[in-house]
Amino acid sequence: MDESTQLQQAQLAAVLGADPSQFETLISSLMSSSNETRSQAELIFNLAKQHDPNSLCLKLAHLLQFSPHLDARAMSAVLLRKLLTRDDSYLWPRLSPQTQSSLKSILLACLQQESVKSNTKKLCDTVSELASGILPDNGWPELFPFMFQCVTSDSDKLQESAFLIFAQLSQYIGESLIPFIKELHGVFLQRLGSSTNFDVKIAALNAVINFIQCLDNSSDRDRFQDLLPSMIRTLTEALNNGNEATAQEALELLIELAGTEPRFLRRQLVDVVGSMLQIAEAESLEEGTRHLAIEFVITLAEARERAPGMMRKLPQFISRLFGILMTMLLDIEDDPAWHSAENEDEDAGETSNYSVGQECLDRLAISLGGNTIVPVASEQLPAYLAAPEWQKHHAALIALAQIAEGCSKVMLKTLEQVVTMVLNSFYDPHPRVRWAAINAIGQLSTDLGPDLQNQYHQRVLPALAAAMDDFQNPRVQAHAASAVLNFSENCTPEILTPYLDGVVSKLLVLLQNGKQMVQEGALTALASVADSSQEHFQKYYDAVMPYLKTILVNANDKANRMLRAKSMECISLVGMAVGKEKFRDDAKQVMDVLMSLQVSQMESDDPTTTMPELLRSAKLAVEKGLAQGRNESYVKQLSDYIIPALVEALHKEPDTEICASMLDALNECLQISGVLVDESQVRSVVDEIKLVITASSSRKRERAERAKAEDFDAEEGELIKEENEQEEEVFDQVGEILGTLIKTFKASFLPLFDELSSYLTPMWGKDKTTEERRIAICIFDDVAEQCREAALKYYDTYLPFLLEACNDENPDVRQAAVYGLGVCAEFGGSVFKHLVGEALSRLNVVIRHPNAKQPDNVMAYDNAVSALGKICQFHRDSIDSAQRVKTKGSFYWIIENQCRGFPIGDLHLSLVFLPAFFLIDSCLVWQVVPAWLNCLPITGDLIEAKAVHEQLCLMVERSDRELLGPNNQYLPKIVLVFAEVLCGKDLATDKTLSRMANLLRHLQQTLPPATWASTLSVLHPQQQMALQSILSS
Repeated sequence: MDESTQLQQAQLAAVLGADPSQFETLISSLMSSSNETRSQAELIFNLAKQHDPNSLCLKLAHLLQFSPHLDARAMSAVLLRKLLTRDDSYLWPRLSPQTQSSLKSILLACLQQESVKSNTKKLCDTVSELASGILPDNGWPELFPFMFQCVTSDSDKLQESAFLIFAQLSQYIGESLIPFIKELHGVFLQRLGSSTNFDVKIAALNAVINFIQCLDNSSDRDRFQDLLPSMIRTLTEALNNGNEATAQEALELLIELAGTEPRFLRRQLVDVVGSMLQIAEAESLEEGTRHLAIEFVITLAEARERAPGMMRKLPQFISRLFGILMTMLLDIEDDPAWHSAENEDEDAGETSNYSVGQECLDRLAISLGGNTIVPVASEQLPAYLAAPEWQKHHAALIALAQIAEGCSKVMLKTLEQVVTMVLNSFYDPHPRVRWAAINAIGQLSTDLGPDLQNQYHQRVLPALAAAMDDFQNPRVQAHAASAVLNFSENCTPEILTPYLDGVVSKLLVLLQNGKQMVQEGALTALASVADSSQEHFQKYYDAVMPYLKTILVNANDKANRMLRAKSMECISLVGMAVGKEKFRDDAKQVMDVLMSLQVSQMESDDPTTTMPELLRSAKLAVEKGLAQGRNESYVKQLSDYIIPALVEALHKEPDTEICASMLDALNECLQISGVLVDESQVRSVVDEIKLVITASSSRKRERAERAKAEDFDAEEGELIKEENEQEEEVFDQVGEILGTLIKTFKASFLPLFDELSSYLTPMWGKDKTTEERRIAICIFDDVAEQCREAALKYYDTYLPFLLEACNDENPDVRQAAVYGLGVCAEFGGSVFKHLVGEALSRLNVVIRHPNAKQPDNVMAYDNAVSALGKICQFHRDSIDSAQRVKTKGSFYWIIENQCRGFPIGDLHLSLVFLPAFFLIDSCLVWQVVPAWLNCLPITGDLIEAKAVHEQLCLMVERSDRELLGPNNQYLPKIVLVFAEVLCGKDLATDKTLSRMANLLRHLQQTLPPATWASTLSVLHPQQQMALQSILSS
């Protein structure tokens, strides 16, 4: 035993020894802000888990029960919950019966004595997690009597605690509560009706809603119908007491019920919806409360699959809700900023009420359809249009635009009335009303086309053309141009041609005289008109193209980057619309303009944004055959102008932000040009990157010196922080460019990569920022993935860094590192073989991280799981020899009791899957492969998810014996993963989904019915229903 191990063993003995202060110090260290202190404490804690779980759990329980320190009790509850949760680190089966009994008793005692509410909630979480793992096997017979004792006691705290646990158990193991349905109904009814404590009532409401959702039998759900008045009273009493925070909690719970079990509300729908609308109408309440009440009703309307047509039977309430939403649209101000805006996205004057009203009208119309909504709209909108206030006119037009998508079929029947109503408002004295009318015509052109175009082109297009003359109101002009785009997209050339003279001439005027926003709108409209009219646009080509080239040449500053992009798009579409013959004479001149523009712009302060677009346009023109007489060599000629010019400009640029922008543009140009970039240009890019890295390091040193200055203050600190963030963007773009070059040129780029190594290797250092380290790792990942065998020579240098970074505290660094580990496992062959043990150990830490699946960490977790799968796929024969000592104890816990509520032993003899398999003498393979399976499915990184789930599918198709386990004991877990992938979104390719469904159908046909039913029982009821639907299709 080496000295380090002896020291750890001594520390472990002290922590678990008779002196309780040592253990409390350990728990305190786990909460330390010092990484080193915390890491050392985690090491000792994990040793205790492995070597003496009984003492560890009892020590935590003792601390939970007797520590005077709030933080220590809270941390103990959290740690116990993690240890007792039936997942990767599930310790319960390893504990002695005496320890198990003590823990259950202590947890219930702590629930009674804990006085701090936040800690009580943590305790409830711990009890719920443990109970969900052992109650299905009758492992805690004392729990339910204790909980019923709590809910019938006089203690509000105990009542709330019991309901919090009931709520969680309903989600986890609802079927275990069903035998107590009568007792639960009684306590829910009693406490919802009689308790005066809102915390208790909210906890009870949460519990009853969760319990109702776990009931599959409609007659069971119906038993709880008499609770609904008390459930709603929880909400109304909170409002009457001015407790809107509690009311909003209640509303959120009721919205959940409305979405999942709308039929539960059917019998008392009138009362429930009436109460919600009353809340929505109450102007004295907070907007957030009123919005939630509306959300409840909209959610009910949208629950068509579960309760089709239910809300349509309440026309009086639909009319009332529509009226509420219309009133919300009136909450808009005539903000001067709207009129002076430089772009169409400016929404000055619009309030949250206005936004919610707008969104909900759209959702209501889509969910209930035109037959329900159009009569209500027809009844209410005329009064708005007849009123003197501009806000009411505006609201009516916005409402028409919002309901058009959901009501299109019915609105087509009254198209004359609708179009007349909107066109009349084109002449309203208020510009915001005129804008809303144009907006409505644009939306109707999309939703009611092509009928609207076919029947009313003679009224709509002249009206839009006239609106383009409103020079006093550029936003109206710009929107009119945008509406021309909407109209022409659903228009045939025959309809459009008679209007081209007027429309094109107006758009050309806007190109010359308008503000940038107006010019952009005109450009997109011209592009669309050209695309729709095709060869009919030829007669306008000679008039239009000079303006487009003028804009392209003159829009040469930062503020006009969008204008440049739109002019390039317009040139491309106009050229394609008129065809090769017409475009041929101009094609060379247009390309020359693009190329000369590229060179001339090198002197401006923003040479970057147009370059990729210009290069892309040229490439597209050649590919489409529009650049007469030009081929790929012409694209190379343009590329030969652009890339050196960009590199030269980059060399001269002192500003960090502009430097990052230039690097971004250079990367895009390299991607577009691909292998057309010659060796000398690649060399110039690499040399410039060396200079960029050197200059950046110099700037960082200068900032570090500034921070030491005597007059350094907080404001200067903020400036330095901003400058460092810009610096990280530079490094990010450097990484992107090197990634592009590696992917394009693969092994032939490696000599230049070798030159860069002295610049890149320092970026791995711990003194560097997390972004620098992440980028350095990503560059090596690209080298390993793209260069494969040629990259093996770098493994000895970079893999130690990569392995260490797998356990970096920054999740982005961890993700890049574990992804790289997976790449090396796939392509590293024998060079990677001796590192399998260390790799498994590192991945184990990532996967077992207590917060591994939190949003910040899930990408690292998913990539670690993917890497683990690649080790199983490419190095399975190396796992035993490499890991017999190293991993023992690290992975085996993952595979115990894979299926919640479904003991492995029960499956041992009952499941048969194809031929029988035999245990091999390699226990660690039998640990690691199921460990990988237990991590599935992964749902955060959708790219890795597709690859991993395809690998799983392939292993099942091949009857992989380590995956299936002895006597196929892991088959229920595989079925569960397949079900979650099939029911999920974008978790696998269509091909993989089809293969999974076929495998499940094969199982369904070959397994005995009882065995198949047992296998399906690991799924939630909703998953079972979805799976049956997929299998029967």
